[in-house]
Amino acid sequence: MRYCINCCIHLLPNDLHRQCFTCRGPDHNNQKCPVCRGENKIPLYTDSKQMKWLAVLEVRTDHCESWNGFFCLRKGKLCSLMFGLIIMTLVMVSYILTGAKHGLLLIPSPFHYGAFASNPSLMDNESLSDMKDYYQPSKMNISYVKDYPSIKLIIDTITSKIEFITRQRPDLEELRKQEPHMFSVIPNKFLPNSKNPCWYEEYRGNTTTDPYATNSYALYSKRFRIIFDYLRKVFWNHLYHYKDKHYRLRCLPHFYIIGQPKCGTTDLYDRLRLHPDVRFSAIKEPHWWTRKRFGIIRLRDGFHDRYPVEDYLDLFDLAAHQIQSVLQSDAVKEHGKRNNIIIGEASASTMWDNNAWVFFYDNSTEGEPPFLIQDFIHAFQPNAKLIIMLRDPVERLYSDYLYFASANKSAEDFHEKVAESLQLFEGCVLDFSLRACVYNNTLNNAMPVRLQVGLYVVYLLDWLTVFNKDQILVLRLEDHASNMRYTMHMVFQFLDLGPLSEKQEALITKSPASNTRRPEDRSLGPMLPTTKAILRDFYRPFNTKLAQVLFDDAFLWKRT
Repeated sequence: MRYCINCCIHLLPNDLHRQCFTCRGPDHNNQKCPVCRGENKIPLYTDSKQMKWLAVLEVRTDHCESWNGFFCLRKGKLCSLMFGLIIMTLVMVSYILTGAKHGLLLIPSPFHYGAFASNPSLMDNESLSDMKDYYQPSKMNISYVKDYPSIKLIIDTITSKIEFITRQRPDLEELRKQEPHMFSVIPNKFLPNSKNPCWYEEYRGNTTTDPYATNSYALYSKRFRIIFDYLRKVFWNHLYHYKDKHYRLRCLPHFYIIGQPKCGTTDLYDRLRLHPDVRFSAIKEPHWWTRKRFGIIRLRDGFHDRYPVEDYLDLFDLAAHQIQSVLQSDAVKEHGKRNNIIIGEASASTMWDNNAWVFFYDNSTEGEPPFLIQDFIHAFQPNAKLIIMLRDPVERLYSDYLYFASANKSAEDFHEKVAESLQLFEGCVLDFSLRACVYNNTLNNAMPVRLQVGLYVVYLLDWLTVFNKDQILVLRLEDHASNMRYTMHMVFQFLDLGPLSEKQEALITKSPASNTRRPEDRSLGPMLPTTKAILRDFYRPFNTKLAQVLFDDAFLWKRT
């Protein structure tokens, strides 16, 4: 077998490659031949990219006869080369198509906020992920540019568009039209001898009837089935029997811990439930007002059947049983004392998550929601008490990212997601009001990090349109961490709870903190200084307004 020394290609047995001037035979000197020393040779290029993955075929640049050498390849070699090129092309095409579909391309893909859907009914059959189609490509892409001055321009634009406009409260009749079943179940008056809002409801089942057979919380979550199994066993013993009829005690929470996520609400919940006069729902965060009553189990999974209000009330049956025992005691019946046990609910989404409104309520002007969660809570419980735990929004956002991000977490990745989210938020405020952007499901799902959750004052002002200021207690996580005893005393006083023994107080205030940062997240270290500076600039005008509303400069978070 002979070889074409320059091309390193196997020749056919009949030596058809003689016309190749580089085939000199056995007497050819490789060191003296300029061609064989590598002069006047170029690598083969395909699609403007050097083919280093498969092979590099070298050809002459000044002799057309070199093409004859190329066609002297064995048919098998040529087929192998062509097959390799086809496979490589298919792989590249598959990568591009798959990456574009799932957002996995390494090329930045920013979006500019598009128009709100004018008719929410058209969106009922669409999945939440499909809502990203309402975004159109932006003309300027700086989502992944780690350039503080460039991103600062975006923040300046957002700041220039900030307006805190008081919303108009809807009428009670408008609320009744939206949720007629809820108003038919919950009365407008509660038992006068109970501090907690409770009432008696006639139970029409018998001893063989399962009162929790259709409860959605029990059906969709294995975690809650043990709780409901216990409730089934003791249910009949806690009914009130009067004139051949059976009544069950129904209760709503006396107070709500309404927010915010990653601000210490779990720790506050764990400490409060140690108080002898405090009970909570069977699960910490039912998310009924914000999600379950709309049929949202997980946002990424779209909509399921809506959870009726009865399913929500079932979560307070454990506490209602204890209140029932107090109400039936001689002290209450004979001496006119009242029940002092109160129930709490701690869904950290209650303060801010109104994303589902666009799918169920007619759109209002400027794309703002016509009804908010607080409108309905106030309609049933005008005397409810609300507790809000906040922290520096910059640190809250990073903690939120570390907790919810599933892979590739890093300070650099967080920076990129912040930059992209700011660009999306800017695109919205250029066309719509601040409230419309904060409460918009499409924008909130598109942003890689939840910037909007840290806009505390926007939500607080909307809650203050329906509740009095003395019904809302706002705490800072930083104060809670540094002086837990003081903040817990503030909560006890706000809820008008009875005094504690030293032992009880020590148990509440000295137990370890709950829901702290995971070790693997702690090892990632802090965010980049540039990212922190960017977020400080973004949240500054909102923190300034918050401090003005609360008359407390600590909410400026200047020292954190």
